[in-house]
Amino acid sequence: MSIENLFSLKNKVAVVTGAAGLIGKHHCHALSEVGANIIVCDIDKNKCEQLAGELNTKSFGIQTDITKPGSVINLKEKILSEFGKIDILVNNAAINDMFENPSMAAELSMFENYPLDMWKKSIDVNITGTFLCSQILGSEMAKAGKGSIINIASTYGIVAPDQSIYKQRDGSQSFYKSAAYPVTKGAVISFTKFLAAYWGKKGVRVNALSPGGVENNQDEYFIENYSAKTILGRMAKPTDYKGAIIFLASDASEYMTGANLIVDGGWTAW
Repeated sequence: MSIENLFSLKNKVAVVTGAAGLIGKHHCHALSEVGANIIVCDIDKNKCEQLAGELNTKSFGIQTDITKPGSVINLKEKILSEFGKIDILVNNAAINDMFENPSMAAELSMFENYPLDMWKKSIDVNITGTFLCSQILGSEMAKAGKGSIINIASTYGIVAPDQSIYKQRDGSQSFYKSAAYPVTKGAVISFTKFLAAYWGKKGVRVNALSPGGVENNQDEYFIENYSAKTILGRMAKPTDYKGAIIFLASDASEYMTGANLIVDGGWTAW
């Protein structure tokens, strides 16, 4: 098979959850650029439909709450009605800590004070959502005897957060990275290995992608702190993961399963 064909996703059907997010939309564009038809999924209906309209292949925006089985079943039925198959699932949807009152962020993000409801919400979206989409949509791949599931994890699922990068220039701590995100992303990596082993004989490959931090109008001092911890000396651009997504979704990675592809500018290498 030629290199071009190895990376081609022509006529494949790819589902991307959390598609309206910072890197989710770039996952959609990347997969579409190599021929895949995209099912754009997010909680925001308008953003889903708008993004689907920007893609060059046959694509649809479908509002989905990945924490609710009925919503994911509805998603599956709509996909099968339109395309009759599911080839690729990118479990990208996740939440990160957002505090309604920024002045309380430092106090509430401390482990000693971290709210239980925020912990539970992270587990519900980041772990249970990934579980439900894999169970309901991935089962169709297992029935067909082929498919690729890509679970978006994080460097924080591999190493602990360095709380010092969240300090201000004056040395004050404006925010602490909570336990919720690292714990849930670590679980995603473990779940990836479980599912790869479970569905290996069914022809379904399951891999994780662990991205590093993406620059997105953060405080200049934070960007400096983060960049100094990477070998390449910068945060990621939102487009830096397009190649990795295509690789994991396509036949270019056909002998790869149960793996965690780390694309982090060298953050975890030292």
